[in-house]
Formats: sequence, C-alpha cells, structure tokens
Amino acid sequence: MPGDWHLVHLGARATGGFGLVTTEAAAVSPEGRITPEDAGIWNDEQAAAWARISSFVREQGAVPGMQLAHAGRKASTHSFWDAVDGSIPTDGGGWTTAAPSAVAFEGLAVPQQLSVDGIAQVVADFAAAAARADRAGFDVAELHAAHGYLLHEFLSPLSNHRDDSYGGPLRNRARLLTEIVTAVRLMWPEHKPLFVRFSGTDWVRDGWSAEDTAQVARWVGELGVDLVDVSSGGNVARAPIPVGPGYQVPLAAEVRKAAGLPTAAVGMITEPGQAASIVADGYADAVMLGRVALREPAWPQRAAHELGVAPVQARYAPQYTRGAWPAEEPLARSA
Repeated sequence: MPGDWHLVHLGARATGGFGLVTTEAAAVSPEGRITPEDAGIWNDEQAAAWARISSFVREQGAVPGMQLAHAGRKASTHSFWDAVDGSIPTDGGGWTTAAPSAVAFEGLAVPQQLSVDGIAQVVADFAAAAARADRAGFDVAELHAAHGYLLHEFLSPLSNHRDDSYGGPLRNRARLLTEIVTAVRLMWPEHKPLFVRFSGTDWVRDGWSAEDTAQVARWVGELGVDLVDVSSGGNVARAPIPVGPGYQVPLAAEVRKAAGLPTAAVGMITEPGQAASIVADGYADAVMLGRVALREPAWPQRAAHELGVAPVQARYAPQYTRGAWPAEEPLARSA
C-alpha cells in the first residue's frame, strides 16, 4: 500500500519543479511485485491510497504518472537494501514466479511457464490496473517492458523459448505487449498519454536489439502508444554494458529515427546542459531522470538556474521562492 512515505517522496519532486512525476513500478498483481515491499495497484484500496498522492502532485503543478509493471521471473526477490541475493523461498514469504518459459534469471529460482490462460490473466491485470490508475487521478500511464521483467522476457529470444503464438518470430514475441496495449487503451482515456518503457538492447549477441525495439515501437504506436522510453539491459546477468554518462542516448536516437515515435532518453543523464543538448540536438523528445532525481528533488530548479531561466519561470512553490537562484534581495527590515 502506498502511504505517507510515497506522498512525501513523490510530492517533493513535484514541489521541486519536475514536469512529470512517475511512481515506482506499481505491480498489477501480487505476484508481479519485484519484492514483497513493492507497492501495487491490483485492488481498489491501493487505488484510493494513490489518489491522495496524485492529487497532491497535481496541486504542485506537476503531472502525476504511474508505471505499471509485472516482474516475471525477477519477482519474489529481496529488497536491494537487504543485501541478500537470490529468490525468497515460498516458505519464507516468497511466491512462485511466472515467465514465458521455465528459464531462470541467473541466481534466481526457475519460474513457471505461463499458460495461455495465464497470459490472458496478465493482460486483464494490466487493463484493470490502468482503469484503477485513471480513477486514482493519474494522467500518464507507462507500461514497463524493460529491464528483464515479464514483458521484456517475452520480447527477448534469450528468455522466450515458446513454440506457440507467443514465441518464435518477433511478431509472436511481441504479442503479449501488443495485447496489453490494446486492452489498456480500452480502459485508459484517449486524451491521456500512454508510454512504453523498452530496454533498447540486451547487450549480447542474438538478444533483443535496437532494431527489434524500433519495430515493436512502430507496432505499439499504431495501437495508441504516444511515447517510448528507451533504457537498456536487465535480462542477462553480467552483460557487457558500456556504462557511462548518457550511454543509452544513442539507443533512444536510433529508435526515434526508425520508429517515428516520440522518444525519451534515460540513463546517467545528470547535468542540465547534458539534458538540454539531448533534446536540442534531436536525440530524443524528452529526458527522464531517475537516480539524480533521488539525490536532488529540486534538480529542475537548479537546471533552470544553470540554463538561464528566470526564477519566476522556474516553477518554485510559493513557500520556496526565497531559495531561488539567484537569491532574492533580503527583505527590508522595519525601523
């Protein structure tokens, strides 16, 4: 259940000037959680709790967004701050995970292969979660199809070994995602944007690629997706990822050019000038910030200062205007 911590956490980014404030990966079903501590939106009680948070975010001038997710074979794991590797056993509070095929992610339990009926239930879960997110006041929904979670597992030939209509050729491996997009769009209002987060590549030979991402982006764009958010990796342990500042930006640029769909860049984008140039130079249509936003809730206000935006245009909460760059003149003291 989301609570006061989520209100303060997301609310701080809204008062800090971010334009779109998106939740953590909200599970569409209990078994879709990455860890037992993950928040979700699989019931109406959760939706009611989220509504308070989305309302506050909107009141601060930001757009509230919700990321909908299912962790697949990477579910039922320990929180990273527990510093414990491996899956949580079923007799220890964990659960049996599900995936396109009974192929484990390295170091985790072997998942159960989803049946066709199980796949239909996943589609229904995403659609129901989107309807709840709408009722809870969120104005953007993002489907998480990256980082080795369930939808990415279906997309990648490295984790999808099925021989039915959900496996084999790219069109089949993309079937779950396209069915979810179609079902979600029936529940999600037409005027509200729908995003998809992709991993642009698995970073290994014969895995998921930027070319695959662009093709599937074209397909989901035809079904009503408004923007794709291009990250990378997560489906192969110890993949040789060339991590560095902006290392995923070329993937976003490639997908943007090939798919003809608005695209967001993510990944080690930390400085205002860096972010501004990504958009100005046509690599992406938007920039999304994660870890730097955890460190610096008012990053947009610093960015406005460094990029020469006047404080009056930098969307400070009235209570924070005295912290604006450049500092305002001291208040005149009465005699």
